[in-house]
Amino acid sequence: MLRHAIAPERFFTQVPNEIIRHPRLSAAAVRLLTWQLSLPDGVKQPLSETARDAGIKKTAFINAKRQLIAEGYVHEWRRQDEGGRWGTTQMVSNVVLTDEEALALRDGSRPTAPEPAVGEPTTPSVGHHPTNTEGKKENPPSQPSHVPEPLIERGGMILASVSHKERRLRLTGRDIQHLAALAGEWLLRGATAKDLREALTDGLPDRVHSPAALARNRLTRKMPDVPPFTAPAPAPQSLRTCAGTCDRVFRPVADETKCRDCRLDDAEAAQAQRLRGAATYPPDSARPAF
Repeated sequence: MLRHAIAPERFFTQVPNEIIRHPRLSAAAVRLLTWQLSLPDGVKQPLSETARDAGIKKTAFINAKRQLIAEGYVHEWRRQDEGGRWGTTQMVSNVVLTDEEALALRDGSRPTAPEPAVGEPTTPSVGHHPTNTEGKKENPPSQPSHVPEPLIERGGMILASVSHKERRLRLTGRDIQHLAALAGEWLLRGATAKDLREALTDGLPDRVHSPAALARNRLTRKMPDVPPFTAPAPAPQSLRTCAGTCDRVFRPVADETKCRDCRLDDAEAAQAQRLRGAATYPPDSARPAF
């Protein structure tokens, strides 16, 4: 195949190949993201308007937006202003951002990637509390550092399985990497894979704005208690040769020197000896005279 391309001198947008070739983004999601990134600086346009401009239908737009949020290219927050009105702030990036990175950019920290395009807040509604705020924690706890690596890997596999089966909890590879230690902590405390899945998926809202934040919140808030300490079982005794007549090798329970069969033989012999002693007549001088 021959390919001929001339880079434009102006009015162009640099888009990473990871977006164009993304295996999980639909054509509508790629079109929506690249269109939003191509808007001139200073233009604050919500994704819904961009979808209309790009000719993306409503159903395709909903699916595309869900995919972009799940992969970390779009982040949304519901915020209340001083007047008590609620509005939605959108952030669009040409690189994958974790929830923590997006929050840092939103709050004014210097980004390490190109400046993302920020959408305009949607029409606010008065007196209505935002839904699905369960997972929005701006100061998540630090990851456990004492969890063995095999449990972290298994926790990551369980998270990936949940993400694959539950569309509302679509996690990126980076999300799973960040949450795997928390899942491993569950396993370390005796939880099963079923316990983890139920904790993450039971009672999910119809719409999840930030799957990673919600998963982190549930993994932290529902963390099972540390199991009570139990003393380890004593080490088994070493094998020894029976001191009886059988010369067997046996493992003693305590400090016995003979095997069970020899101890039973000794007990039976002792019992027989007692019985014989009880049946022995007294001396002749003690016998009654007739």
